[in-house]
Amino acid sequence: MNHSVSPWLYNTANLLATTKVEPLYQKTIGAYQVDIKLLGEACWTIVEWPKGGQIAFRNAYSPHDRLLCQKIKVTADCVAIRLDSNIGVYEVKIHFTDGDIPVIRCSTTLTPALPLLMPYWPRDVVVLPVDKAESLPQGKVHTTQAGTRSGIAYFSTNKPRESSVLYLQNLTALADYNEQTETAAGDTVGGTWSELGFALPPTLKNKALSAGKPVCLSDAIIALSTETPADEAAMARQYLDLLAAAYLVLPKPPTTYHDWPAILQKGLFDLQDSPGCWSQVDGNHYLNAYVSDYDDPPEIMVQLAVLLPLLDYVEWSGDTLDVMRKIKKGLPAFYNDELKTLMRWHPKAEHQLKGAEEQKQPLVMDSWYLHHPLLNLSRLALKGDEQARKLFTGSLGYAIRVAHHFDYNWPVFYKMDTLDIVKAETKPGKGGERDVPGLYAHVMIQAWELTGERQYLHEAERAAVKLEGLGFDLFYQANNTAFSAGALLRLYKITGKNQYLELSNLCLANVFNNMHIWDCNYGYGKHFSSFFALFPLSDAPYTAVYEEQELFCALHDYLHHAEDVNIPASIRLLSAEYIRYLVDRAAFYYPAMLPKEMLAEEIKTGELDPRLWIALEDLHDGWEKSGAVGQEVYGAGNAFGILPRHYLRVPGEDFMIFVDYPTTSFTARKGSNIHFGVKGDPRLSCRLLIVNPKDKGLPAFEVTGQDRNVLTGKPVKGGHLEYCIRGNETVMIVWRR
Repeated sequence: MNHSVSPWLYNTANLLATTKVEPLYQKTIGAYQVDIKLLGEACWTIVEWPKGGQIAFRNAYSPHDRLLCQKIKVTADCVAIRLDSNIGVYEVKIHFTDGDIPVIRCSTTLTPALPLLMPYWPRDVVVLPVDKAESLPQGKVHTTQAGTRSGIAYFSTNKPRESSVLYLQNLTALADYNEQTETAAGDTVGGTWSELGFALPPTLKNKALSAGKPVCLSDAIIALSTETPADEAAMARQYLDLLAAAYLVLPKPPTTYHDWPAILQKGLFDLQDSPGCWSQVDGNHYLNAYVSDYDDPPEIMVQLAVLLPLLDYVEWSGDTLDVMRKIKKGLPAFYNDELKTLMRWHPKAEHQLKGAEEQKQPLVMDSWYLHHPLLNLSRLALKGDEQARKLFTGSLGYAIRVAHHFDYNWPVFYKMDTLDIVKAETKPGKGGERDVPGLYAHVMIQAWELTGERQYLHEAERAAVKLEGLGFDLFYQANNTAFSAGALLRLYKITGKNQYLELSNLCLANVFNNMHIWDCNYGYGKHFSSFFALFPLSDAPYTAVYEEQELFCALHDYLHHAEDVNIPASIRLLSAEYIRYLVDRAAFYYPAMLPKEMLAEEIKTGELDPRLWIALEDLHDGWEKSGAVGQEVYGAGNAFGILPRHYLRVPGEDFMIFVDYPTTSFTARKGSNIHFGVKGDPRLSCRLLIVNPKDKGLPAFEVTGQDRNVLTGKPVKGGHLEYCIRGNETVMIVWRR
């Protein structure tokens, strides 16, 4: 906790606290008093908590100037203010949303009077002292924006008054500023307790804002609470609830329907037939990690990361895929009879490793790499695959021995034979792979379900408690943190112990804290959708297809297990929205969907072939080219995960039902009506599409939603019928030829 302050902050706070100025506008929202005030060079929205204590949010700023109010327009839930300044005309709009969690949205547009450079801009949140004699209140910043993640600052005060705020800057709205000045939106919302909120990125390239052209300088969404979280569990719950409340107010871009059946077929053809996707070892075929990556030996994680989505697709479609047989045939070669475990690298090709990276050495294991293949094998085993069962159960003893050796606190890399640590921490003082206890717990729960042996359930519980106390530092890798959330939810259902449900919430708070809840519409970002994207690691500079696809599947699974659990409504809302946007965005990981000029020329691993429907690993900020890491063969499950979860097949009919929210309880017997439930939140909507097969007409449909209201569909491109339905709704579809 940092109680030091900058001179700018301290003097501003005292000016706001002590200067008596009549407000331009006053409003009560919930239990809060809101004053809009002009004080010399700035316009402020000042929020007073019901038990005292104030926080000020700066709306407009003109250094060493005096803003003048020219016009105020007031409606029931909004006030619009026009301000004159030396640098131009400001338009400030402040919207109020009342409810269980009050939310204020402050939007500011400037029309510059002259070409403007912004070499410095102060942050826009000031916590005020209660009176002149008092120093600034004490508080804690729980989390803020890292890199190009969401523009979030979540903080609490604790002395002398309790309060919490989730500040969300709508970075999408700043695209014109970023485009004109060639700046990026990363690391613009911070910071420490003495400096909070948003600061415009400085115009260091001498690129000025154009005179006479309106440009948005801020669009801040502020969710308010009268409580300071008492512990970690309360913090995670409050973060999720405040984020969901802010998200409801956040402008959200429309989604586009993509023809996923066609995308899948293109990807399947290239996966099976492209030589760059495959290597051979000892007479068996193995998938490369990246297209044309022949320097590294095959990895067990890669084989299973593709095999499981293929199995999802086969179970949905009824097709048979020879590529699955080819993958499964090579799996036993990864088992080491001496260590009694699966190995990361193919044992007969380990000589290819040159040690270019710490983990690229024989017998070196990345901690999560041990457990992820076991998790996928357990899924196969629970479906009756005997080979998978043998490999899975034959590796459990080793996995438990490693867990005991490290006391359930795994390092980053270790030697498989000696268990000597190769790399202990991700960064000095940051610990190892902190979410691996949750992933291990997931493996152990699967082992318990498969064998009925309670020793595995005890292992899951011993590992799970190691996640306590990690706060927003729990997150190491996105998919593993998400799997941890699901495991802890299941552990709660098995044991009834509330601490596991609270830890599940904490895992999901970490996941949603590593999102990109804005659309990068500047530079190359104009060519693809990036709203509600996921970063694979806490410090990753790009979003990545593999972790996105796995989080997508993990959230589907989580919502399924949560159907009979009283989880926070915020989790249902945020999870459904992430899934909806992933179904749109995931198409842009394929290089064929992107202009060639935005694809990287220098590739870290393998080659980039824009003709192949093999997804890029990496999509970057709009000023950077994408695909520099390579085309990710182990991300090939992208389309194979989407189809079985979002296309509902109707027995005896050619048409399909597509819904971009997750669904439940789908029933469609031949010749009968279709019924299903839609997950998510009723305050938000999603797309339902009746998908028309090529060159075939559709029958007449009647689609009814909640309370048997008949919904109106509209014809869209491709001959489909589109409907808008609400979250948490029950849908019935009747048709006749």
